[in-house]
Formats: sequence, C-alpha cells, structure tokens
Amino acid sequence: MLLFALAATPAAAQIAVEDAWIRATPPGAKTAAGYLIISADSADRLLSVTSPAAQRVETHITVHEGDIARMREVKGYDIPANSTLELKPGGAHLMFVNIKAPLKEGMMVPATLKFQRVGEFKMAFEVRPLAGAEHHTGEHPGH
Repeated sequence: MLLFALAATPAAAQIAVEDAWIRATPPGAKTAAGYLIISADSADRLLSVTSPAAQRVETHITVHEGDIARMREVKGYDIPANSTLELKPGGAHLMFVNIKAPLKEGMMVPATLKFQRVGEFKMAFEVRPLAGAEHHTGEHPGH
C-alpha cells in the first residue's frame, strides 16, 4: 500500500526563481525588461507572466541577424527537467509593456508566472539601477 501511495502521489514538481530583476525606467518609458533565473526539477513550460505594474508582460527572445539584434515575442519558454533557464540582457527576457508608473531603483514589482505543470507561481522583481544593473553585487553605496 505504501508503494502505491508513493506512485499515485509523486512529489510535486518544484520551481525555483532566483535573481529576478527589472532595470529602472527613465521618465516617460512605456516598457521595461525583466530578467530572472528559473530552475525546475521536472520539465515544464513558462506559459505567461502577469504583473499589476504593466498592462501585459510578453516573453521575448533576442535574435541576432548579422550585426543586428532584434527582439521577437515567443509563446513561452520550455524548461527541461533538472535544468535552469536564464533570462538575461542580450538573450531571452520578459518585456513589461505599458507600465503604469516609472519603475524606480529599490522598488519590488510583483508578478505571477504561469507554468504548464506547476501552475501559478507568485514572486517579485527587484528594480535595479538603469546603468550597471548586469553587474549588481547587492551593495548600495551611500544608502
């Protein structure tokens, strides 16, 4: 009976999110790029993202055509089992479209990630400075 119970109720798939951040926006900006690292122990697919800070959040990839990099919207991202998906500058990223207010350094932006298997995953993005955000160390000089 114990073996049957274990087989009938496998451990819930686990998703972990790390280093979620959005670059601060200049006044008047309508979009903001978001980045994060998603780890999964079972294969899954990030289907969509929503946030009260933006009208919509799109999943984008960067396609390099010669010397030109173009953003292209895709319908989510596959995450293989026991692997990590990194959304980063110059690569796959989230695009927060029609942001409702400027995003200022230090803010936390709530979001809900919707996965095919795991379902909804609530989290927040840290807003980092406009310049040098890729090399953020967690230290804030002068604060």
